[in-house]
Amino acid sequence: MLLEFKMKNFKSFKEEMDFKMTPTRIKDLEYSLITRNIKGDEIKALSSAAIYGPNSAGKTNVIGGMDVFRSIILNGNIRNKENITTPNTAVDRLELIPNIESEENEPVSFYIKFFTDNMIVELRLSMLIGGFLDVEYDRKIINEELYINNNLLYKRDKELIIGRVENISEYLIENFSKDTAEKIATTNLDNKELFLNGMFKSLYSKKIFDIIYRWFKKDFKILYHADMIHFSPVISSDKKDTKYYIDKSLNKAVKDFGLTSKQILYPINSEKERIEPLSMIEFKGGKVILPADFFESFGTIRFLNIFPIILMTIRDGSTLVVDELDASIHPMAIMNIINIFHNDEINTKGAQLIFNTHNPIFLNNALLRRDEIKFVEKEDKGSIHYSLSDFGTNGSNGVRNTEDYMKNYFVNKYGAIKDIDFSGVFINENRKEN
Repeated sequence: MLLEFKMKNFKSFKEEMDFKMTPTRIKDLEYSLITRNIKGDEIKALSSAAIYGPNSAGKTNVIGGMDVFRSIILNGNIRNKENITTPNTAVDRLELIPNIESEENEPVSFYIKFFTDNMIVELRLSMLIGGFLDVEYDRKIINEELYINNNLLYKRDKELIIGRVENISEYLIENFSKDTAEKIATTNLDNKELFLNGMFKSLYSKKIFDIIYRWFKKDFKILYHADMIHFSPVISSDKKDTKYYIDKSLNKAVKDFGLTSKQILYPINSEKERIEPLSMIEFKGGKVILPADFFESFGTIRFLNIFPIILMTIRDGSTLVVDELDASIHPMAIMNIINIFHNDEINTKGAQLIFNTHNPIFLNNALLRRDEIKFVEKEDKGSIHYSLSDFGTNGSNGVRNTEDYMKNYFVNKYGAIKDIDFSGVFINENRKEN
């Protein structure tokens, strides 16, 4: 589960942004918190977070930063990819990362803290990648740190410092030799390669590396521009003798959501790279099968693509981060999904949901804790991020859990909202016509 994420000099966030998924000392909806124990200490995390703010304030950049850092960890380097592989172009073209006003000697920094396999993992990375759109800059990692349960395992800046690896003795490679490992590691550092994926994995602990890599790969799910996500079911080989695959859980959910046809099917013997959903329609006493996008609403198609990922997140106990989760989906469906993440009888493995939204209906003290309501606002120096709980409970700007969050948001008590008036544009256009 995600505990904290920071970034600096990333797109609209010139100053450091600190996104916390740990609860503050408030008494809101305590049943919705995720609680775990590690060596006698209790760890708590938020089950969800909703990010609010006007257009172009930086909401998507919060999710984009997580996506880019995840990609760097999985790739193990700070080089560009040959091809564009994702809607988040900065994942493949790192020269798009720096704030547009940054100088070439201003580092881009990331930090993440998460809990997995009964250990708290902290990773820190700072790199010089030039200024915005500086393709020719000779990139360099200037800081990289790894902590396990608050114990430093390594720190790389001007020199490489190896911490107390005896604290992870059960995870060290076979025939581990600290002297040999340090000698090889300090003489073979590559400015563009992560120490984690190379030297640490091969010379110190492949087990620790695999735990970290697996969390980023499997348990840190990020859907950037979720409206572009397409779900294709994995069909087992024992079903290849039938023509269609029917997912009973998905059909039950989509019928509750809103389905025009009788049933949703997936073709098994399709030669397409993408398996498209089909609608089974009862027509004149028989059954007709058509492509689902011929017959279903766009909202239903979006639900078909995203609900299986949500189901998988709950099943695996993952952290799901979604850009535009509620686009074309009724807010009542989203509210129910949020409540499922808050229900510890269903969410038994501690899954988390983080999403950005414009819909004020989720600003509800019966649905979200104050520290689960996040805001992003753009100021002169760039985007800033804060939580509703940051206002405290006292004074004229204090916020209590009995207040009408939505009403207060629209009267600009919390910021992260923008007055918009297009009437001048239309008045000018009318004058042109006259």
